[in-house]
Amino acid sequence: MVPQLALQLTALEAQSAANGFLLDNLPDSYLAVEPQLDSAKQAWRVKVVLTYPFIGSVGEAGEVFVSLNSEQILSHTPVAEIRERGRQLYEQNREAIQTAFSQATNQ
Repeated sequence: MVPQLALQLTALEAQSAANGFLLDNLPDSYLAVEPQLDSAKQAWRVKVVLTYPFIGSVGEAGEVFVSLNSEQILSHTPVAEIRERGRQLYEQNREAIQTAFSQATNQ
């Protein structure tokens, strides 16, 4: 039987806290999305994706765990790992990203 958790932080608040962490540590092309409750860790698991205007998300680069009781970041994928995964995602999607930017500036 799983004990009931007293949620004090909503999914949206957890996502906001994760985005604050990303803004403090990474370029603005990273976004926290899709918070999911992880009752075993007593935290919200929030995906970190690499995203660009005109194209949206190009893939998951890491995750951030936010406490259920506060906006405290409990753990996260190491920033260097997120950056490296972001670089790989960019390289895999370079043509689509550049095409989207090119089309947007030609309108």
